[in-house]
Amino acid sequence: MSNRIPTESEVLQYFTTLSNWGRWGKNDQLGTLNLITSQKRVQAARLVQRGTTVGCARPILKDMVGDVENPPPVHFMLQSGEAYVTPSGASRGPRQVARDFFGMIFHGITITHIDALSHIFWEGKMYNGRPAEAVTTDRGATEHSIEALKDGIVTRGVLLDIARVRGKEWLEGGEAVFPEDLEAAEKAQGVRVDEGDALCLRFGWYKRRNRVGPSPRSIGRPGLHAATLPWLHQRGVALIAADASQDVSPSGYETLDIPVHQVGIVAMGLWLIDSANFDELAQRCQELARWEFLFTLAPLRFPGVTGSPLTPLAVF
Repeated sequence: MSNRIPTESEVLQYFTTLSNWGRWGKNDQLGTLNLITSQKRVQAARLVQRGTTVGCARPILKDMVGDVENPPPVHFMLQSGEAYVTPSGASRGPRQVARDFFGMIFHGITITHIDALSHIFWEGKMYNGRPAEAVTTDRGATEHSIEALKDGIVTRGVLLDIARVRGKEWLEGGEAVFPEDLEAAEKAQGVRVDEGDALCLRFGWYKRRNRVGPSPRSIGRPGLHAATLPWLHQRGVALIAADASQDVSPSGYETLDIPVHQVGIVAMGLWLIDSANFDELAQRCQELARWEFLFTLAPLRFPGVTGSPLTPLAVF
């Protein structure tokens, strides 16, 4: 089966043909999450049979400078147990506390995070026609901030283990995934991605990092080709989580360097989780011969922010 590669002109048309602007009203802030109905949440809850959970986040480590140009996360203690006694050896009393500070740049290809709809612009616009100028240096995202997810996300998750279906430990940088690959994974695993689902994609990229080491941008990334965008729109995918980024890199296009982010976020209002960890989840799915589960997450409620680090959970 051949994988047809659309021209860049065709992909640029996706901003119009796949657009969800106005579909859920002119003031909509949720985009494709509108596809997660109350009935969908009940369906997802019924998938819980064992009461076991699998965390799908990477650990946040201070050596992450090797993966991205961002400075590594910062963590230091404001108070610790070392303050239990004074320099003279006297006790400071029965009550002590420990307090921390941490800070990070979470956008990138290392820290597990979700992109708000204010993260990407195209021709000066955000999703639903909001102006890029609504994200300001002073106030942050005054439109489409991560606070739109104040109630969290609960839906059916489906894991497609693309690396496993291709018989590989991991996909290489620049290795693209097409609609035919997604359907081949569905067939191999006996599952189907439906409207309102969270599509979880395992490319084996986190396993590669643990085995080989940090993955600089120069080697590229595996991911979805722009050709998958109509498929994602037709299936009604509510969000995508991947263990790399969603986009294959390089994209193969001159102008659109990350078309799944650019068309997906701006035109479709599609929510994306980058840099997840699906190695343990894939193992659990294989053990249970089940590739669907309750998928839930809750970002930090931080008005004005364009995304959030988080830990998605799969519940069986």
